[in-house]
Amino acid sequence: MRRPPAVADRFYPGTAAALGRMVADLTPTVAPDRKQQALAVMVPHAGYIYSGGVAGETLAGVKVPENVIVMGPNHHGYGASVAVMTEGIWEMPMGEVPINGELARLLLHASPRIQDDELAHRFEHSLEVEVPFLQHLQPALALTPLVISHLSFAACEEVGMAIASAVRDFAKPVLIVASSDMSHYLPRAEASRNDHLALAELERLDPQGLYDTVLVKGISMCGVMPTTIALVAARALGASRTELVRYTDSGEASGDTDQVVGYAGVIIS
Repeated sequence: MRRPPAVADRFYPGTAAALGRMVADLTPTVAPDRKQQALAVMVPHAGYIYSGGVAGETLAGVKVPENVIVMGPNHHGYGASVAVMTEGIWEMPMGEVPINGELARLLLHASPRIQDDELAHRFEHSLEVEVPFLQHLQPALALTPLVISHLSFAACEEVGMAIASAVRDFAKPVLIVASSDMSHYLPRAEASRNDHLALAELERLDPQGLYDTVLVKGISMCGVMPTTIALVAARALGASRTELVRYTDSGEASGDTDQVVGYAGVIIS
C-alpha cells in the first residue's frame, strides 16, 4: 500500500525544495552531545506557520532513531479505534518513508485492541505533519503509525503497556511521538490557563491525571488519548522526567488572540 500525502500544500509546502527549506528554518541545529535520549515527545500538528516552530524545536532536542512510533488523534472517524499500518510506503514530498512492519506486528501481538487498518490513516493529518521533521533529523526513518480514537483510560493504559512491551521486544532504539494540539478557539488567557492544567499532569508523569483533567475540565486537547498512551508507555519503559520545551498559540502568527489554538512541545525521558 502506498499512502500519498493528504495535506501537502495545505499544512506544509508540497514540493521537496520548499518543504526542506521550511523544515530546516523551523528546526534549530543542536549539537549531538546536547540531544536527549528521549523515550517520547509530544508535538503539535497544525499548519507549519502556526505550530511548526514548536515541533521543530522539540524534535531537534532529542536523538531521533531510525524507528519511530507516531500516534495521533482520529479527526475523521474512519477505521478502527486503534489503527496501525503494518506494511507499505508513505509518499512524502521529501521522499518515501517505509512502514516498520516488524514493530507494527509486535504491537498487534501485544494487544487485541490494536488493529491493522489502513483506512483510518488515509486522510489523517495529525501524523503526517510530523514526518518531514523526522525525515530532516533522521534520513533512514521507518514509521510505525497509529491513529487513535476516543478511548477509556483503561483502554489507553492497555495500549500504552502494549507499546512498551513491543518496544522491549523490538530491542532497538524507538522514539514514541504523540501528536496533539492543545485548547482550541478560546481567548489566549483562558487557553493558556486550561493548557497548563494539562501540562502540569504531564510534568508529574501522571497519565490518569492528564486524562481526567482534560475530560473533567473540558479542555479541547485533541490528542489527549495519544499523549496519555505515550505517557503510559514511557513510564513503563523507565521515564523519570519531562521537559516543556515551549508553549505558544496561534495568535503568535495570526495576531488574533481572541480565538487561539494552543501548542506545546514536551520531551519525556
